Amino acid sequence: MRQPVSASHRARVLRALDVTPWVRRALPADHATMAEVADVAAGVACVVVLPEACSTRELDLLGRALSACGASLARAARVTVKGGQLAADVPEANAYLVFGEAQAHALGRSLPAAAVHRAQIVLADEPALVLTSAAAKRRLWSALRSLRRVLAAAGS
Repeated sequence: MRQPVSASHRARVLRALDVTPWVRRALPADHATMAEVADVAAGVACVVVLPEACSTRELDLLGRALSACGASLARAARVTVKGGQLAADVPEANAYLVFGEAQAHALGRSLPAAAVHRAQIVLADEPALVLTSAAAKRRLWSALRSLRRVLAAAGS
């Protein structure tokens, strides 16, 4: 029969495996976080617009980058562009993170002019270029920083 493992032993094993455990924070039932309040008040905080042919490595890199920038970006809606058109209806949001100029043009064609005027649209390089180029990675981190500032300002 297995013996229970102590918390310190579990922590050492996870550190050795280079795994960072996530612990859910407990909040009182009557309090909501600022991000949740901002998401509910604004509808959708952020939408990520991607090209249709993203590899698994590219999607993994983008998922890690978005997760590193906080919950509002990690939970951002993702929409792909197929044949120059958005594959799904794009919800109106406070900010849009667009990967590539072709995706930016498709987003501009599908959104109403008032939504484009209200929203912050941040352009980043295509995921294939981000995966292979150090300069593209720097531009992505810069775009994510400006996006986080916009979302923080919208939440306050």
